[in-house]
Amino acid sequence: RETIILPPSEIQVEMVAALADRAEKVRNKMVDVSEDNMLLITNDGRKLALDQRLINPLLGDYAESKSSKCAQKVYEIWEKNKDKRSTQMLFCDLSTPKNDGSFNVYDDIKDKLIAKGIPEAEIAYIHNAKSEVQKKELFNKVREGEIRILIGSTQKMGTGTNVQKKLIALHHLDAPWRPSDLEQREGRIIRQGNENEEVEIYTYITEKTFDSYIYQLLENKQRFISQIMTGKSPLRSAEDIDEATLSYGEIKALATGNPLIIEKMELDAAVNKLKMLKSDYLNQKYLLEDRISQYYPLKIAEYTEKLKGMAKDMETFKAADKGKDGFAPMELMGKIYEEKKEAGEMILELCKEAKIMDNFKIGSWQGFELSLSFNRFEKAYNITMKGELSHFTQLGSDIFGNIQRMSNTLEKMPEVEKIIAEKLKETENQLENAKKEVQTPFMYEEDLRTKNERLEMLNALLSMDEKKEDLPQKDGAPKEAMCVAR
Repeated sequence: RETIILPPSEIQVEMVAALADRAEKVRNKMVDVSEDNMLLITNDGRKLALDQRLINPLLGDYAESKSSKCAQKVYEIWEKNKDKRSTQMLFCDLSTPKNDGSFNVYDDIKDKLIAKGIPEAEIAYIHNAKSEVQKKELFNKVREGEIRILIGSTQKMGTGTNVQKKLIALHHLDAPWRPSDLEQREGRIIRQGNENEEVEIYTYITEKTFDSYIYQLLENKQRFISQIMTGKSPLRSAEDIDEATLSYGEIKALATGNPLIIEKMELDAAVNKLKMLKSDYLNQKYLLEDRISQYYPLKIAEYTEKLKGMAKDMETFKAADKGKDGFAPMELMGKIYEEKKEAGEMILELCKEAKIMDNFKIGSWQGFELSLSFNRFEKAYNITMKGELSHFTQLGSDIFGNIQRMSNTLEKMPEVEKIIAEKLKETENQLENAKKEVQTPFMYEEDLRTKNERLEMLNALLSMDEKKEDLPQKDGAPKEAMCVAR
């Protein structure tokens, strides 16, 4: 067994951090579950650990990716065992081939193996065997060494896949969810009927990604299952503390029969509730005071400046040369593009060649500076057109569509200006309402005061009762029964 630890790319590191930010928003209910949820975040994390191009194909290949390292290892084993025509299996549950031209890890590995010199006829996908007859034919070719590399998922290449005769190596490109799935994978090679006395199992892990979490989860699940199977039951105990406390309080009141204690219990609960309400009131009041002194004035200043900037940007756009056929010449990396098609193609090329996550300048258009960046939340490239303000456009794969999107963004500036003006007016109204609300007193203040006073009186009375009960009787014996009841 060998675990191949791979360093993540800068993009993978950044995007894993973004997953944490997304998870925080989900936990705090800042996004609707239909837009983002823990399942989506987990799936994106698994994809990111496998290959960054599963998040966005425009990110490009990474030299230390799993597909690159696996292809290299597979080739070395293939070359070393040419004389015996030994075979290998690659397991990958994610990014299976769709046959629609979109990126997937299967095709990427296959292309890399062919580029290294492995004949295409010796590489097969389990997904291409659509019927049981085709599967039998495929498995027979693997057993005979005619096909030497078989790639598939746990579901399609688990139970019933008897191809062990010449298997020399097995590769885990990603981790399944269940320990049984991992056993099913390795059961294909660690099996009677294999002519190789020793076999190799490789597990590929990308550092600082979801890989470590998923393998730890598999280990924990397996440990739990092992405890059950061996009779060593794991400790599982939980107490409902709130319910236990409530039951104790009821028993205490009934046992004493003292109406003062029952009243004290009721008052304790009422006062605690009122104190919580007052704490919420004070927190809200402090928040309003902070918003009155800082937040609202800053937002008002921000919207005011944005309106000024928007006015200047609209003037810049209006005065810009619109060029022939309605397309203004675009300057990209020092070269002027007068044709829409050429400019669109160049923008896509710059996306593929980009090596950094931050904004970087690529040129100018209609008086606006252009810069390119990758939005790790949207998992897409953005182009920023900067004048007094920054105007963002998300890029797609259509060369003409991207230019049109950029034009639409600039043409919609009057609409954006109207929205900013509405936000400014709304914030000014919020400031005035906050100034009025912060003057409102706590509505239960009198109720809290009277209940607190009664509670203090009860505590004093009960304290006096305790002292009386602790005094010895005339015969010198303490009142044990009263003490026990109390």
